[in-house]
Parts: sequence; C-alpha cells; structure tokens
Amino acid sequence: MKSTEILNSLQVSHTIRRLCFQLIENHHDFSNSVLVGLQPNGVYLVNRLKNELEKIHNKKIQTGALDITFYRDDFRRKEQPLVPSVTNIDFSIENKKVVLVDDVFYTGRTVRSGLDAIMTFGRPSKVEFLTLIERRFSRHLPIRADYIGQSIDTISEEKVLVEWEEEHGKDQILLYSPKRK
Repeated sequence: MKSTEILNSLQVSHTIRRLCFQLIENHHDFSNSVLVGLQPNGVYLVNRLKNELEKIHNKKIQTGALDITFYRDDFRRKEQPLVPSVTNIDFSIENKKVVLVDDVFYTGRTVRSGLDAIMTFGRPSKVEFLTLIERRFSRHLPIRADYIGQSIDTISEEKVLVEWEEEHGKDQILLYSPKRK
C-alpha cells in the first residue's frame, strides 16, 4: 500500500486548536461538561484537547478514558480475543454534557459501542461526538459527529492512520491506499 500524508504535525496542531474553540463556543467554562476518549486512540486526542483547552481557558477540564471492548458488536467474532484497555472515569457523568472523542470516525460502530459503555456510568444530559478525521461515505449506522477536524473521502480498501508523537515520534495523519496495477 502507498501512503499519502493528509495532515502534517503543524496541521494536526492547528486542527486540534480549532476544535478547542468550537468546544468552548458550546461548553463555555466546562463546569458541566466532560471529555471522554475512546480507548486506545481517542485518549491521545482527549489529552491534547485537555492541554490546549486548559491553556486557552486557564481552567481544569475533566477528562476520562473509556474502554469499549466488551460493548463491541464484533467482540465474539474475532479469532484472537480482544484485550481490554483501561477505563478511567473518576467523576460522575450524571446530568453532565459528555463529549465522546475518537481519532477516526468510519462506520459508526465504535461510537455506538461508546454510547452503550458510557451509559453504564450514569445518565448524561447530553452526549456529543468529536473526531479528528471523518471518513465520509462509509457509515453503517445513522450516527454523525458534532465536531470534525477534517473530512476525507475514502474507499473501503483504504486505511487512515493517525500517528501521535507519544507513540510514533511525530504527529501526522496518513492515508494508505492500495497500489494500482
């Protein structure tokens, strides 16, 4: 497969900053709002959002990490057993505005799993969804993102990979496409 850079490190940084301002427009001082990253990759993004929001807002933002392993609809279909990650939600979500965060929005199944999982922690007043990359034209479920960093058109044979500095040494978003014959 050949790779094409969708966003470089500077563009990722600018996109995250723009998403923060959109969040501020809707959540003001975050006194009744929390950000929850879907494990594993949404947690990198939620940490970046938290750091940037706290710089801009000069106020602590509540964030958490949510493991959706046992809520996935393909949990029992995998040949290799899925290994759960860590859920870390050390605050009440009851009557709070919850923003679920993930790096790539593709079929909608991960978000659906996240919605099911978050409800085990209480009843939020509202749930929104933020994604860094939206792959359009591939939804399996009628779910949409409230905050989108970048929308791209892809075919099912393509793969989008978000690389984070903490894990890969630099921030970048790549599109892997099959080589044409």
